[in-house]
Amino acid sequence: MTSSAEPVSRAERKKLELRREIIDAAFDCFAERGYHATGIADVATRLGIGHGTFYRYFQNKRDIVDHVVDELVARITGALTAENAPDAVSTLAEYREQSARIGESLARIFGEDPRVPRLLLFEAPGIDRAMAERILDLFDLAAALTAAYLSHGVELGYLRADLDVDNTARAINGMILGSAITSLRTPEDQRALSEAVRRVMYDGIAS
Repeated sequence: MTSSAEPVSRAERKKLELRREIIDAAFDCFAERGYHATGIADVATRLGIGHGTFYRYFQNKRDIVDHVVDELVARITGALTAENAPDAVSTLAEYREQSARIGESLARIFGEDPRVPRLLLFEAPGIDRAMAERILDLFDLAAALTAAYLSHGVELGYLRADLDVDNTARAINGMILGSAITSLRTPEDQRALSEAVRRVMYDGIAS
């Protein structure tokens, strides 16, 4: 069986690599300096390229933020596929294992790269109204995804039948967001926080 996809030329690969480098450099600048304090010159200087080179890839710094957020969303939603999809488990034990895998994946995204929570939670919402709405839409998507896991558990009977799915999903996500914010100060605690969230989910805090 042959593939109809054309091989990527060396020149095209180099363009993709430079585009990736521009996004990564902008990510660093936004996280370190803040969006409003970052200029195109900061990104270009970090990479040693001219302004014209930047504008061949992106219209302006607002354009690059959209690309950066796109990549963050892709990384987060990518942690919720295949064996970690909502309908991939059928027992509470499997759901516990699945939650641990998801927790580890999110801990890597938020804990091992402090640029991620800083940009997503602090910088991006303050860029403009449209970006703030986009971040709120992301939180709504996260709540809907979490609710899908809970609904699946209720349907199969391994979670309580009277569970308030939507508000429980928001509460769980609130704990996860709190963990992400904490990771900015104490990233070494991220995995322990993830475990604590799961213990509250399954065992509660009563003795």
